[in-house]
Amino acid sequence: MSRCVYTLLLFLLLPLTPFKLWWRSRKQPEYLQHWQERYGFYKLSIQKPVIWLHCVSVGETRAAEPLVKALLQAYPKHQILLTHTTPTGRATSEQLFGNRIMRAYLPYDLPFAINKFIAHFKPVVGVLMETELWFNLIAQCKVQNIPLLLANARLSEKSAHGYAKLGQLTREGLQSLVAVAAQTQQDALRLQQLGAQAVQVVGNIKFEVTPPADAAMQGQQLRKLLGEHRPIFLAASTREGEEAIILDAVSHVQIPHLLTIIVPRHPQRFNEVEALLAQRGLPYQKRSLLKENVNTETQFVLGDSMGELFIYYASADICLVGGSLLAFGGQNLIEPMHMAKPVLIGAHTYNFKEASELAVAQGAAWRVSNAQTLAQAIQTLADAPLQQAQMGAAGAALCKASQGATQAIMRLINQQIEPT
Repeated sequence: MSRCVYTLLLFLLLPLTPFKLWWRSRKQPEYLQHWQERYGFYKLSIQKPVIWLHCVSVGETRAAEPLVKALLQAYPKHQILLTHTTPTGRATSEQLFGNRIMRAYLPYDLPFAINKFIAHFKPVVGVLMETELWFNLIAQCKVQNIPLLLANARLSEKSAHGYAKLGQLTREGLQSLVAVAAQTQQDALRLQQLGAQAVQVVGNIKFEVTPPADAAMQGQQLRKLLGEHRPIFLAASTREGEEAIILDAVSHVQIPHLLTIIVPRHPQRFNEVEALLAQRGLPYQKRSLLKENVNTETQFVLGDSMGELFIYYASADICLVGGSLLAFGGQNLIEPMHMAKPVLIGAHTYNFKEASELAVAQGAAWRVSNAQTLAQAIQTLADAPLQQAQMGAAGAALCKASQGATQAIMRLINQQIEPT
């Protein structure tokens, strides 16, 4: 596919974009906020040269945290701009960084909108987090001599196959990047096969996303509300269809007074998961309404709050990381390892392939495949506190040993801002 054909297709879809925003706003009203930015219209005032990072949603925004902090420290005479695609990503950047940075939506990948974006912010360098290839954006940055990097880059075999079908479009886009910082050797090889140049393997920056300083303390406070002496199983970042598997698994364990916390990955699914709990007649309470100790008869807590994932991990004994029981690719298992918790993951972890394999190999995580094996794992760990501690220690050690990506990415950015 040529970029002309790609752009024509996007123009044909352009009239549908207001309806798409409206449709998504039915579950997340925030989609109707700042909608002008998606077409390249911005009101933010620019006072300093701009260093720009694009972080699509929550995962990329959290992953960028150590990099943003390093940039704030290294470049006080610059403004840091984070662009997002989803309201939850934007909300996460606000929670993490407040008014220390600027935030906006990246516009649709159409030349007129991209040009408005570039003209307004005039970034001195841009960083695309993970695998965000917007081909008109990349091309316009090249035309206007804005160096653009791909950082913490990952590319699954499935995604590589999809990009390969685009042929020339993918090749030209990757070749227009000034540098690519890949997570693993496999990611680097796939990107190079598609046309990427100047590729380095730097590791996964998510190993360096440290918990908030008060996460352990707030976790202890939450644990008091949940029940200090109750065993607690946390199912975090769950996706569609996984909650039913988790409920089936928990129904088969024999653990007195077990309390299960379920935290859906996307806030627009809170009501859906609550309806499932109610439909099954399970006694539950909502985290958002939890002001006093959990009732003794309560068996489930619905984690319907934002920005508390590290706190949930700190409060739990055993943690399942969702998105992995079904074919979603897995969510971030590094976060509970940072909190020294034993981790359970499903079979589908291609989004965190190397981290998952390392965690399993070093005894920090166990794989489960269905409700039956999940129930067995929960039961085994609940009966073995020493094994819980050993798994948690292995995870924390793995995180400590896997750092260095932020420093490597900072060197690449510095080469563009202050070339020798």
